[in-house]
Amino acid sequence: MANKKKEKEKELEVEEILSRSEQFIEKNKKNLLYGIVAVAAIVGIILAYHYGYAIPRSERATQAIFKGEQYFERDSFALALNGNGLDYEGFEWIADQYGRTKAGNLANAYAGICYYKLGDPQAAIKRLKAYSGNDTQIAPTLVGLIGDCYVSTGDTKEAIGYFEKAAAQAGNEIISPIYLKKAGIAYESLNQYKEAIKAYTVIKEKYNRSSEAMDIDKYISRAEILSKK
Repeated sequence: MANKKKEKEKELEVEEILSRSEQFIEKNKKNLLYGIVAVAAIVGIILAYHYGYAIPRSERATQAIFKGEQYFERDSFALALNGNGLDYEGFEWIADQYGRTKAGNLANAYAGICYYKLGDPQAAIKRLKAYSGNDTQIAPTLVGLIGDCYVSTGDTKEAIGYFEKAAAQAGNEIISPIYLKKAGIAYESLNQYKEAIKAYTVIKEKYNRSSEAMDIDKYISRAEILSKK
């Protein structure tokens, strides 16, 4: 009897919940309908943007950048950057027009390198900083190039920060020792020999199989001698 009574109570609870739900729906059906329509409209807008605007835009950016990459590979940096006046607008234009696409983002990187190669480090810094990426190859190399740009402008202290950031971001024996060595040399130029020794020592201990490690003892010895003067 007790079990039957409990089952009956559960049935009543379920019926009450269902009844309340039905009452709520009946009472608020207009608002619910408006809500469903609003959600459907938002989803429609998102899909329309994605397939009607974002994807075609991304494809146009990819097509636009292709010729620039050909100029870039031939070291025709001015043409790659500014266009040929005919069928190619240039990395600078692509970055401005399609900056939020993958190709537009990459155009920032290309433009930055072109500016650096053409002797305009300030413009290079602006474009390189506009690039966003988190891979362990391209991104840290571009960060390191920002450091090279700052060295070109005479701001060695700022450059060191980017060299160290590039080394940390890469975290591998190919790229990291390159920028640690640059950081060490930059520290030496500022007479900060202890910091230089630290940078060189990381190469020796952590990246001992890299090409930079082959003669790193020479750099460590030099910095140690200079630090005692």
